[in-house]
Amino acid sequence: MAILRDWCRLEYRPDTRMIPGIGSTTAAGVRSSGMSGSFEPDESDPPGGGGQPPWFAPPLWLATGGGIGRAPRAPGTAGSVVGILLSLATGAVAEWTAGLGASAALQGIVEACVIVMICLAGVPICTRAAALLGRGKDPGAIVFDELAAVPLVLLPIPPATRSIACLLSAFVLFRIFDIAKPLPCRRLERLPAGWGIMADDWAAAAWAAAALALMRAAGLV
Repeated sequence: MAILRDWCRLEYRPDTRMIPGIGSTTAAGVRSSGMSGSFEPDESDPPGGGGQPPWFAPPLWLATGGGIGRAPRAPGTAGSVVGILLSLATGAVAEWTAGLGASAALQGIVEACVIVMICLAGVPICTRAAALLGRGKDPGAIVFDELAAVPLVLLPIPPATRSIACLLSAFVLFRIFDIAKPLPCRRLERLPAGWGIMADDWAAAAWAAAALALMRAAGLV
């Protein structure tokens, strides 16, 4: 996790042409002494200072879901759609372990571990991305919290039995609870940096997972 935090501090900018006497600069505010690029930010142009955000900086690119978060409308909904796709991937990992002889319980544990690792990785990623954007504590363009939390909603349902109706229900339920923010979502938002960005979505996912499990027990999905 420490390696990931260090990597999230890197902010790449390609160099433009050499300017005699002052080295090379870029419009995004990075200075270097050559033409090969630099990972050193120029302190004279801090994030949020009016320039274009470094959208292709690794932590910002990940935090926006590869640019999905830059959608002009409903970026959180777009991020949740990506979360459904991610849940298909984590479910596939769980089903792959079944081919190795893993029990249903062990499959669930494997999938849960994968999702938890993704969620925890989101803390330093979102911390750095929010700093790069400089648009408040939880900028709307950051959707890693939604895309990482949606797979949590589907954990009560075995991957092999996740129908289209189940996936759609998980999506809708998560969006309802993410927007309504029942307890303790609002309180978790107050946590510092990336923890506040991520944790409220984990709580919304827990509510949605409970609702989905009840719907499953009632035979509705």
